[in-house]
Amino acid sequence: MSTKDIPIFGSIIGFLDGEDIDYGIVAFLIGLFIIFFVFNKVGLPQSQIVSILFALAPIWLPIMSFLAFFKIYMDMVGKKFGINSGRTVMEIVLPPEVFKSPEAMEYVFTQIYNAASPDNLMETYLDGKRPLPYTFELVSRGGDVHFYITTPNKFVPSLTDNMYAQYPGVEIKKLDLDYTAEIPKNLKGLSFMCFHIGKKKGSELPIKTYIDFGLDKLPKEEEKLDPMTPMLEVLANIQPHQQLWVQFICIAHREKSFKNGQLRSKGTWEKDVSAKIDEIMMRDPKTKTGMADLDGMPRITTGERDTIEAMERNVGKAAFNFACRVVYISNKNERDYDGGLFARISRMVSQTELKDRNGLGIRWRTDFNYNFISDPFFKKRPALKKAELKEYKTRKLYTKARSMSYKIMTAEEMATIFHLPGTVAITPTLNRVTSTRSDAPSNLPIGNLPI
Repeated sequence: MSTKDIPIFGSIIGFLDGEDIDYGIVAFLIGLFIIFFVFNKVGLPQSQIVSILFALAPIWLPIMSFLAFFKIYMDMVGKKFGINSGRTVMEIVLPPEVFKSPEAMEYVFTQIYNAASPDNLMETYLDGKRPLPYTFELVSRGGDVHFYITTPNKFVPSLTDNMYAQYPGVEIKKLDLDYTAEIPKNLKGLSFMCFHIGKKKGSELPIKTYIDFGLDKLPKEEEKLDPMTPMLEVLANIQPHQQLWVQFICIAHREKSFKNGQLRSKGTWEKDVSAKIDEIMMRDPKTKTGMADLDGMPRITTGERDTIEAMERNVGKAAFNFACRVVYISNKNERDYDGGLFARISRMVSQTELKDRNGLGIRWRTDFNYNFISDPFFKKRPALKKAELKEYKTRKLYTKARSMSYKIMTAEEMATIFHLPGTVAITPTLNRVTSTRSDAPSNLPIGNLPI
């Protein structure tokens, strides 16, 4: 039973959570009120209640202190591991033509999956070994669109090898200076807005993928319905004084255990998918039997069957903890708030939505529905914006609300929203290699040529 199932209290928590209002203090005060109310009902005066709480401090204080210290310590060693691993920023220049389906990018995601399983507890609790994030980024400066990838240093050869293998003619350039360095961390003279995009429903339900768009069957270029084109058009049609950054963060999904650095064990998402399928088919999860019609077949609709097939197809593929951050930046001397652009941002991933399944949408933003409650002194929003910029630059995500947490996305789902598009994407500002180039064969007998 979750806190939202508790009468009255659960409704309050659900409302505050839905509006992204910090309810930690509210929950603490309500809990404190309940404790005093219960003890008063049994006839204890308030002085004795306080005395009891202090008397029990040797029990609850060490537990709370250990839990707080454990999280802080694990975050600290994890940061050390990430810093020691380093990070490389690379720009991808698209080939003149891409004839492959997004399945090629799915192969790349599958090949770079690395759970970073520790060999012993020393690697977990002293070295801080854990899966490190890859980021795949789309950046538009005044409509000029670029593709970037960032990766831990030791994984650069693996990533580039797989990209060259799947996309002949692609050009990958290592950047000496990160493009985000041009934006000052204090955002002086700039307007800034950040959105987080994620799955609208649970992770076990897949979005509409490139297979549902028929791209796995390799239709003719002019017949393709590429799910990336709406996003590319939004990026290409911003004003000269505006910038739009899209960052996809993916970290290998793995089980939680003490060996992996968690106090509570939890398996991978396959069990959640199996439970959801049982729920749709209305069957007992132990016996796998349920309601049946006269022919003995389960009563499921065509839509439910398609959903189950998509879930079973996805669950067998590499899974990542996925998050998406969209950053809008503009010069304050110009029009610094573009409501029309924000509406287009909210719809640029809507093509991935199926009613009976899942979809992507804006789940959090650096703004509040009730500013007078969440930010009465106008200090929280500026702090959130600076924090989001810092996290974008460091390729991190620290959840500030439940709605912006990581969701599970498979390689198939990720390849749907990030792949190298073909000429069906006619965006004129999309950077491509100007001509097909290849190196000379390595076995040419140059040393034996006559002088």
